Amino acid sequence: MSDAPIEIAAHASLDSISAADWDACACPEGATGRPIDPFTTYRFLKALEDSGSVGTGTGWQPRYLEARIDGQVIAVAPLYAKGHSQGEYIFDFNWAHAYENAGGRYYPKLQIAVPFTPATGRRFLTRPGFEAVGMGALVQGAVQIASDNELSSLHVTFCTEAEAIAAAEMGLLHRTGQQFHWGNNGYADFEGFLADLSSRKRKNIRKERATAQGFGGEIVELTGDAIQPHHWDAFWRFYQDTGNRKWGTPYLTRAFFEEVHGHLRDDILLVLAVRDGEPIAGALNMIGRDTLFGRYWGCTAHHPALHFELCYYRAIDFAIAHGMARVEAGAQGEHKLARGYLPVTTHSVHWFADPGFRDAIQRYLAAERDAIDHEIEVLTSYGPFRKDNREEQQ
Repeated sequence: MSDAPIEIAAHASLDSISAADWDACACPEGATGRPIDPFTTYRFLKALEDSGSVGTGTGWQPRYLEARIDGQVIAVAPLYAKGHSQGEYIFDFNWAHAYENAGGRYYPKLQIAVPFTPATGRRFLTRPGFEAVGMGALVQGAVQIASDNELSSLHVTFCTEAEAIAAAEMGLLHRTGQQFHWGNNGYADFEGFLADLSSRKRKNIRKERATAQGFGGEIVELTGDAIQPHHWDAFWRFYQDTGNRKWGTPYLTRAFFEEVHGHLRDDILLVLAVRDGEPIAGALNMIGRDTLFGRYWGCTAHHPALHFELCYYRAIDFAIAHGMARVEAGAQGEHKLARGYLPVTTHSVHWFADPGFRDAIQRYLAAERDAIDHEIEVLTSYGPFRKDNREEQQ
């Protein structure tokens, strides 16, 4: 490896970094197949930027981080200056309130994350062979930017466990959280999955699927060129309905779905419930190499259990059919437990400029980690799997 110094730069647009350089760090495996993580690809992050979903007026101001040695890009990170704590899913609202009540200015802060996306993946994106030096440079660079600009903090959300451990060794604070994921235990079909469940849970799921499928129409699964512009018109209506109810204002713009159609539709599984020729509900999933990521759901007509069918059971069907290892069903939702999605630990790391505040957060996080571990243990014990299979599913 070269002894040349590492050069760090922050860019306000991905136009300043080539797609080839970014993806050589974010998804080098993409040269021989589907990326492991579709959310850190150049095309996904560029769609957010080009559609105006991030940038001026959104509270997500891009400051993409880049590390070079001898002119070669060795590492990148999706870094943003944040003017609020919306769209993160590992939330720090209480920290912000405490910091500002003490007379500090919490915002803007720095965030290494995929906006609006509670999906675990690498956040310190390094070219193969530069893993340690690249991550070290990115951490040091991000902390230096925060310090030079007198910002309160740096947050890295939904990173991998390995990244969290390495970052903690560099002095960042490690936080854990919880999500519900489905794991493929080598199932040949959905019935094989059901065979691992208790008798009562099997019956409940079969009944639920029958109820959902009796909505008076058909359910279609679309990906790639099978997705047409009018499908996005329908899904935009669904997304607006969900966004208005959950967040007040939808995070993504209509233009984002146009970008998706133009550049990302091979990464998409769109599941639609169609009645009388019109989609009435839909679920959008992103396809990784071994994981299906459930992202958005919405509807314009209610039917019992249709949400569970489109979001959870069809995702399981797709994962089994394509030999995928897991389904990540997004943030929150203990109702997923009864449908075969078990609790797993998520990770984030945090840096604070103020040493007193850092010490207080460190004490809080130690107690929170213990509580999360206990909650995951308890929830897993209430899972739907037969007792003789439960240990295998963890």
